[in-house]
Amino acid sequence: MTEGSSAVRPTLDVARWIATLRHEDIPERSRTVARCAILDTLGCGVYGYRTPWAAMLLQWARAGGSKAEATVWGDSAATLRAADAALVNGTSSHAFELDDYHNAKLHPGAVVVPAAMAMAEKTHADGKRLITAIVAGYEVMIRTSLALEPSAARLRGWHLTGVCGPLGAAAACAVLLGLDTEHTAWALGLAGTQGAGLWAFNADGTMSKRLHAGKAAHSGVLAAELAASGYTGPTQIYEFNDGGMLKAFSDASDPAPLTRDLGRVYHLDTTAIKPYSCCGSTHAYIDAALALRRKLGAPWDAARPVRVGTSKVVDVQCGFDYRPSTALNAQMSLRYTIAAALVHGQVLPPQFSDDAIKDGRLVDVARRMELVADPKLDNLYPVHFAGWVAAQSSEDWQRVDILDPSGSPAVPIDGAGITEKFRGINPQLPTDAVARIALDMEHHSVAELLALLTPSAKEQRRIA
Repeated sequence: MTEGSSAVRPTLDVARWIATLRHEDIPERSRTVARCAILDTLGCGVYGYRTPWAAMLLQWARAGGSKAEATVWGDSAATLRAADAALVNGTSSHAFELDDYHNAKLHPGAVVVPAAMAMAEKTHADGKRLITAIVAGYEVMIRTSLALEPSAARLRGWHLTGVCGPLGAAAACAVLLGLDTEHTAWALGLAGTQGAGLWAFNADGTMSKRLHAGKAAHSGVLAAELAASGYTGPTQIYEFNDGGMLKAFSDASDPAPLTRDLGRVYHLDTTAIKPYSCCGSTHAYIDAALALRRKLGAPWDAARPVRVGTSKVVDVQCGFDYRPSTALNAQMSLRYTIAAALVHGQVLPPQFSDDAIKDGRLVDVARRMELVADPKLDNLYPVHFAGWVAAQSSEDWQRVDILDPSGSPAVPIDGAGITEKFRGINPQLPTDAVARIALDMEHHSVAELLALLTPSAKEQRRIA
C-alpha cells in the first residue's frame, strides 16, 4: 500500500489516525461528549424501540436467524449478530427525531453509538475502548460531511446521515476490532461504497428516513468485520477521481477538512442535543416562537399574522406547504413546528401524535404563515442554525432572532439535562442508574448498561 501526502491520500491519513488513537490521547471535553452521546442515544433508542417502524425492522432482522452477539435495546438478552443489532438500534435511535445532530447536517449518535455498542458487546470491550471508538466514529463521520460541503451535498438531495454514517460506524468498529492502518483503510473503503440516503422521504413523510441511520450503522459494522477478515476495500475512498466520495456526492467538496488539525481539533465537541422532537434546522425557530408566545401571551390567536425568515437550505428542506399526513412530515415541517410552539407552547412527542398533526388550529396557523427568504441567514447557515420569527401585535410587528438554538454548543444541554430528557421519554426505566453508568462509562461495562434498559415485569404490564 503506497503512502502519500494528505493532499493526495487523505483516506490513509484518516485510517492511520483511527488505528493509532488511544483513550489517553483524547481531551477530557471530547470524552465527556462521548459519554453524553451514549446516554442521549440510548434514551432515544429505547423510546424508538416502541415505534411501529422499529418493530417492523426488528421482525425482519429476527426472521433471518443469527448468532446471539448483541442486544436490541429494550430486550433482556442478546438475540442478533452485531450488524443486525446496530441496524435495529440505529433505526430506533433515529425513530422520532429526538437524537443528536451536528451542524455538518447529520445525526452522528444514531449511527455511531449503536454500531459501537453492538461491537463492544460482541468483543467484550471495556468502557475506555468504547469511548475511544465513539470519539473516532463521531470525528470521522462529521469530518466526512464537512469535506463534502454539507449544504451543497444536501441541496443535491443527499441525507448526509446515510451518506457519511457508514464511515463513522466503520471507524468506531475498527477501533474495537484493533485494526491496523491498512485494514482500517479497507473498512473505510467498504463503508464509503455503501453510503447512501436520499431526501425523497419528504415527498410523503415515509419511514425511509428512520432507516438511514440504522442502515449506516449496519454498513459500518459489516465493513469493519469484512476488512478484519481480509476483504479489501478502496484505500482512496475519499479522493479517487473516478468514484471517490468527494467527487461523487458534491461539486463543492474539499478534502482539507478530513485531516486539518486531526487529533488536535475534535469536531464532535460541537454536537447538539435536541430539546425538541423534530428536525434540528427548525429548533432556532421554535426558540423564537416560544419567546414570542411568552411576549405576546397565550392562548395564541390563530388569526395573528406570522412571518418567518429562512435560508435557502432550510426553505428547500423544511419550508414546504404543510398538509397533515405522517409524524415525520410534521417533524420536518418548519410551518408545523412553529405552529405547535405558538399554540401548544411545546414541541415534544405528544405534538406529533396522529390527532395533533391534524389539529385544526395548528393546521390553520401553519398554513397562514409567510416564509421570507433572508440572504443574511444564508451567510450564517450551516455554521449557525439561525432563524427568526415575527408576529403582529396590536401595535406593531414583534420579531425574535435566534443565532444558535437551545441544545447547540452555544446554548448547551449538559449531562444533567440529558438525564432529565431520558427520564421524560422513558419513565419506565431506572434513569438515575442508567445515567450513573453512562456518564462514567470508562469504569463500567456495556453489559451493565444494557441490563438496565429492560423494564421490569411490573412495568411491562403497565405499559401494555
